[in-house]
Amino acid sequence: MYKYIKAQLLPDMNTFDTSNPNHFIFTTEVLEVHVLGGLNVHGLDRMRVTLKVNRIEDEFHALRHNIDLYNSNGVEKLVRKLAEFLEVGTSIIRRALQELINKLESYRIELLAQENEDEVFEYQLSKKERRQAIDILKSKNLLEKTNKLIGASGVIGESDNRLLMYLIFTSRKTSNPLHCISFGSSGVGKTHLQSKVAELIPEEDKVEITVLSANAFYYFKRHALQNKLVLIEDLDGAEEVLYPLRELQTKKRITKSVVQKGIGGEGKTKNLTVEGPVSVAGCTTQESLYEDNSNRSFLLYIDESEAQDDRIMNYQRRASAGKVNIQDEIDAKQILQNVQRLLKPVRVINPFAEYLSLPKSVFKPRRSNSHYLQFIEAVTFYHQHQRESKFDVHTGEEYIETTLEDIKQANTLIKSVLLRKSDSLNGATRNYLEGLKAHLSKKRDTLFSNKEIRKELRIAESTLRRYHQLLLQEGYIKKRNDIESESFTYEIVDVDEFRELENSINNALSICLKSIEKVQVK
Repeated sequence: MYKYIKAQLLPDMNTFDTSNPNHFIFTTEVLEVHVLGGLNVHGLDRMRVTLKVNRIEDEFHALRHNIDLYNSNGVEKLVRKLAEFLEVGTSIIRRALQELINKLESYRIELLAQENEDEVFEYQLSKKERRQAIDILKSKNLLEKTNKLIGASGVIGESDNRLLMYLIFTSRKTSNPLHCISFGSSGVGKTHLQSKVAELIPEEDKVEITVLSANAFYYFKRHALQNKLVLIEDLDGAEEVLYPLRELQTKKRITKSVVQKGIGGEGKTKNLTVEGPVSVAGCTTQESLYEDNSNRSFLLYIDESEAQDDRIMNYQRRASAGKVNIQDEIDAKQILQNVQRLLKPVRVINPFAEYLSLPKSVFKPRRSNSHYLQFIEAVTFYHQHQRESKFDVHTGEEYIETTLEDIKQANTLIKSVLLRKSDSLNGATRNYLEGLKAHLSKKRDTLFSNKEIRKELRIAESTLRRYHQLLLQEGYIKKRNDIESESFTYEIVDVDEFRELENSINNALSICLKSIEKVQVK
């Protein structure tokens, strides 16, 4: 009886160190047990670990063993094996392993509890932050003020692209989110623009992917991606995840069947399902490689003009000179994040949708038409604090309605996107052709040679050859042979073709607005 009471009163000398998640150390008076590789948090029906066990005084004489600690027969065999190998009594080893199992169970339950806490995390706005965000959401020129705040947060230039991208990111909260892909040459700031605008979205609402395997994508928790913004820095480095992402974009869920070992080691099929919808954004220099993704996305072409170069370099110089107020940028960023937090899911109905149509020149009109209508809904959604809440008489569901002003603002922003979707040339070739036209306009000529253009526009010969080959195939330029000099030049076929395409899109959108205005008058 005395011995039992003494044991209870003695302090517990055993320690359990979990500071390294891949190497736990459990120490008793006699033994030192290392859990190598950490512990799988999920799958509470088993506890498979790799152990390294040695006596305290002899760390080099150790036994390493892989075992499921919930297998009592396996544990008992390990006890006898350790007793023989380390020359320690079986009762001491058995007690140590039982205590280790209890500590591992407690540790695993704590980790699961922390995961659940992280999932329900929600930023709590102060009264001042809420009032400030509401004032912006209820302001008259909401999109104009938003764009100014985006600029104040440190996004230089790209006035239309940055607001367009911000609204696309905002659509993640709707039932039909939009997606975007940013195109541009290497080093022009595609990733910078995306990352800077993404900073305006609350951390809890986005998932950033640098490298992720396709299979890993199916192991997100069922609702971990729902109504989230998924950011891919470089599409070229994330090819494996593009297929499941496309499925999430289209079907709004992905499912994969895997085989897992059940009780008794028998195989059992389990479906892994990840729910959407999600808003996806990515960057690339290779437009032609991602046609399937491009068809589902808004295509944003980065401003590569000299004026934009000057704006960025001037900002860099001011920042280096300490003349950029970083705190002002942080404040603008925080305001827009709070604005996002106050936007609640609500259905949008566009009563004018039947009067809206796209120009005939737009490629893949079915999907483009869907994107056009969804973007108008996104603009309406962002103005939800300025719209009267209505309720469906049959279902009781709350909704807001699109106004004519929403359509006008959407048309202004989406013109460049529709223009690109109506163009038979890819973005890089179109940019080159328009730069070529500007150069020839100064000369008041339509003829040019490879040598002249390489010198004036500073373009590599291989790149220039690729542009000219495509322009010849599409009929934008034609080759003219000079018999006397035995050389050839090129000629622009139609200098005004892009301007005429732009006018046709503007006219088509204007006609739609006039039709709606007539309906409102009636």
